[in-house]
Amino acid sequence: MGRENNQSGADESQSHFDVLIVGAGISGIGMAAHLLEKCPGKSYAILEQREKLGGTWDLFRYPGVRSDSDMHTLGFEFEPWRHERSIAEGSTILSYLERIVDERGIRPHIRFSHKVLKADFDSARARWNVTIDCDGDRRRLTASWLYLGSGYYDYDTPYDPGFALGEFEGEVLHPQFWPEDLDYAGKRVVVIGSGATAVTIVPSMADKAAKVTMLQRTPTWMFARPAKDRIANFLRRVLPIETAYKLTRWKNIRFQDYAFKMAQNKPEKVKENLKKRIEELLGDKYDEATFTAPYNPWDQRLCLVPDDDLFVAMKEGKADIVTGRIKAFEKDGIRLEDGSFLPADIIVTATGLQLAIAGKIDVAIDGEPVDFAERFYYKGCMFSNVPNLAVVFGYLNASWTLRADINADYVCRILKKMDERKANIAYPRLTASEENQLEEDDVFDFSSGYIQRSKHIMPKNAVSYPWRLNQEYILDKKRMERDPVDDGILTFTTEFQRETSDSTSFEAVD
Repeated sequence: MGRENNQSGADESQSHFDVLIVGAGISGIGMAAHLLEKCPGKSYAILEQREKLGGTWDLFRYPGVRSDSDMHTLGFEFEPWRHERSIAEGSTILSYLERIVDERGIRPHIRFSHKVLKADFDSARARWNVTIDCDGDRRRLTASWLYLGSGYYDYDTPYDPGFALGEFEGEVLHPQFWPEDLDYAGKRVVVIGSGATAVTIVPSMADKAAKVTMLQRTPTWMFARPAKDRIANFLRRVLPIETAYKLTRWKNIRFQDYAFKMAQNKPEKVKENLKKRIEELLGDKYDEATFTAPYNPWDQRLCLVPDDDLFVAMKEGKADIVTGRIKAFEKDGIRLEDGSFLPADIIVTATGLQLAIAGKIDVAIDGEPVDFAERFYYKGCMFSNVPNLAVVFGYLNASWTLRADINADYVCRILKKMDERKANIAYPRLTASEENQLEEDDVFDFSSGYIQRSKHIMPKNAVSYPWRLNQEYILDKKRMERDPVDDGILTFTTEFQRETSDSTSFEAVD
């Protein structure tokens, strides 16, 4: 999908940077672009553990891999999406990122095959000591600021539901590690799962495979929409590209917000509308139970079906959906608890991701490990009492890049304020007594399995702003842009302070 990258940075000998960015995917590339525009004097490098840029969009190679939200919001605010398809293939998204790093001169700042293992903040020197593995060679870099754009899931280990494959003699695949040479023409395929990945894979394999069955334990709410945004394409023909993009982006952000709030406020009406649309598409092949999830829409992320592709494949008899629980894996298929049998030559376990915090980096302050599960989010960007560090965890109910953009812009404003104040440390200060007064909230009020499985590692979330990770982009953007950076909580200093043993005060770290 992406080109080979042999260069590892403009100056490999440089070992200290104003900003070290972890990850050369959407979040990391976005941060670099914001830095170049808003803090052009700052030195930076992007550390990427893989050999290519793109993150998710280079890692995943399964059939049909695409965006599950529109590219006018998954694209950056500073770089218009120019393609006619708003729901884009992975290769097209990767080309978009490649063009950004080349046109903005970011590529020479990316150091590939650099896996960050540890990051320890040295309070006395106000800098991060970062330990990196470069193909087995340990190195150390330092940075004044650390920006984690490493995504939210484990790149190395997908979720393992613990299937006992028993006597099955066919091929078993996970979408995260898709083989390039897989030949599935004329074969029977069962895709286990009902999330976005399964909904993408099933119609994409249906043209070549003998039959593709999506085996779901419980149904998922699905909605269909065209892959091309007619309004966006019309605006691009009659207006300057930047203007057309801004208008389309605004339209889609507002529509996302409206649809999410409608699902919250009038779930029964939304349910009926979703089912009615699918019934219209499938006709006599429609089965209401197959498409009726046991939760309200947006209690989990809705599954997008672009251009009705899944429903077209079902209507043509090339794909179907079966609801049931697995009893056993037999020699040539799957036996369900109700006794029915699904023949299979290939089984795809699209059973979800495994979340990871801070890219699985061992983060410490003066040698003391940081347990993020004991820290509060601050404005969805930083963490309580963790200095000179920011992170991106995108929206569950909207496009990831919306948060990546506002967080990157916010960090640039912090860096400018630090220069203005002649401070080398900035951190959201939360005393023990203040923390005791915070009312905790569910950090992710979503019932999705990958979210529920990972709550024990997630940072804390308060009911009251700013100590939370919001799921409301429009409100977040207004607050992040309008509220002063020096709000009395974010502390600018030359001396980092941490709590003393009496849990009521702080002490300076020399």
